[in-house]
Amino acid sequence: MNAIRKTPAAIALGCALLLAAGCGALPDKPARATLYDFGPGPAMPAAAPATAPSAATLPTLSLAEFESNTRLDGTQILYRLGYADANELRPYGQSRWSLPPSQLLRQRLRDTLSERRMVLGPEEAATISRGRGQAPDTLRISLDEFSHYFESASASVGLVRLRATLVRSTAAGDRVLGQRLFTVRRPAPSADAPGGVKALIAASDAAVAEVVQWVDQLQQQQPRQ
Repeated sequence: MNAIRKTPAAIALGCALLLAAGCGALPDKPARATLYDFGPGPAMPAAAPATAPSAATLPTLSLAEFESNTRLDGTQILYRLGYADANELRPYGQSRWSLPPSQLLRQRLRDTLSERRMVLGPEEAATISRGRGQAPDTLRISLDEFSHYFESASASVGLVRLRATLVRSTAAGDRVLGQRLFTVRRPAPSADAPGGVKALIAASDAAVAEVVQWVDQLQQQQPRQ
């Protein structure tokens, strides 16, 4: 039998059909993850209460880099099903923090502390210590929990747990002025990533307010001589 000769038009049509079939077999373009941060922060009050200390009366503070477990070093938004297996941390698939939670929380804490005092980073504090011979008190934070916690299938909270330590450097060495564990829960408006984000931001702001009040009380009770 004679070989069947294909015309250029037939060849072109066959290539087009193959190309169309190939395109149909390609997977859909991956959906871009939604990024979240802590937002612009709470609105500043119109005027500070008359009884509040002025910034000049509050001692300078050094804020160390946060410590956290390795699971909280990433940008995944994590949740726990407390009613099923509270020991398992699960990530939301298409939602992320813009930075690791420890960095977002440290920024929020530094901004809040800076409203009433000078707040330095570790390197800035070391420079002042060398120049003046006296280092400012150092606030150290360990972030132990930061998750959207489901107490049941229909009820969930943003759960933040951190350990704060206030340290004072003296000629005799470092002295711990105080240490406290802060655990804060705030209800989530919905059982999904956006709801968890809102609850975690609310819990973070509440924890920050508690830490700031605690630091102020410690330094007032134990003024530097």
